[in-house]
This record gives sequence, C-alpha cells and structure tokens, in this order.
Amino acid sequence: MIIMKTLILVVFVIFAYTNVNAQDDDFGNQTSEGKWLVEANTGNALLGTTGIYFSTSDGSSSYNIGLDGGYFIMDDLAIKAGLGYGGFSPDEGDSVSSFSYRLGAKYYIMGNIPVTLDATGASGNGAENGAGETPLWLGLGAGYAWFVSDSVSIEPGLRYNLSLNEDFTDEGVLQINIGFALHF
Repeated sequence: MIIMKTLILVVFVIFAYTNVNAQDDDFGNQTSEGKWLVEANTGNALLGTTGIYFSTSDGSSSYNIGLDGGYFIMDDLAIKAGLGYGGFSPDEGDSVSSFSYRLGAKYYIMGNIPVTLDATGASGNGAENGAGETPLWLGLGAGYAWFVSDSVSIEPGLRYNLSLNEDFTDEGVLQINIGFALHF
C-alpha cells in the first residue's frame, strides 16, 4: 500500500512539474548534448535490475526499486548508470536482498527511437543462485519514446538480456518493459 501511494505521489509530482514547465520555451531538444536523463523502468524478477517491480504469490513476495540516470555526451547519445535494491520474502524462511547496478549507453535514433546497450549485475544474498553465483547480463533493447511534454517521455520497449556468467545461468531473458523518463 505504501509503495502504491508513493508511486501515485511521484506521478503527480512529475505531471505537476511538467505542466508548470511546459510554458517555458528554453528546453530545446530533449536529447541534446549537455542534457540529463533520469528514468525508472518496469523490471523483471529474474534479473538483477534497476527497474521497479512488486509481485506476490502464495504468501511470498519479491520487490525491487531503482533508477537510471544519464548524461548526453553528444546529441542523441547518453551514457547511463543505475542502481537498484530488491528483496524476496518467502512465505516461510529468511528474507533475502540484493543491490543491482547498470552501466551503459542509450542512443535515440531520429530523437524518439531509443536503443540501449548495457551491462547489468547484482550482488548480495538475494542475487545468488543455488551455487552461490551472481548474475551479470549484457542487455540490448529498443523501443519508442513518446514525449508527453518537453521534459517527460514514456518509453515502451523490448529488451534481450544475454547472460555473461554461465555459472549463474546460460539462458538469455527476453523482456517487455515500460520506462518513464525525465529530461532536463
């Protein structure tokens, strides 16, 4: 319940900020050199992630909260980093938690088709599989950036994650996600 109230508050603040600043004509292109990007994405419980998710089943729950940030080093190209924190609370037994990180780049083709390439990993007692290995993924994604204002975009996309630690898993993961980004 607290997470839902927090999410509603964040959405309200973003839209209030957007409406106040929509009258300002000094924004220019959202993906221009020197601009900043802060984004939150939906996540996937199978990955060490900087996304946001919550799931519950049969009395067990898992969650993650995280953000990515980036700086446009040239028009349409941002270098990004992200951090996340998550956990799993089983119906019975001890809870586990993990920290996640992401480093990579995001390029906007024609200003509204984002393509990402990044490395994502996790550490902590919730990041390990049964053999004590932690995940490390190479992710490639693409989507569409719908700019609802000069400073806010909604970015649905498709992402493929290739495991770089075969001791953790040798399978890739395909995911569909939705991102929400602030550009300033």
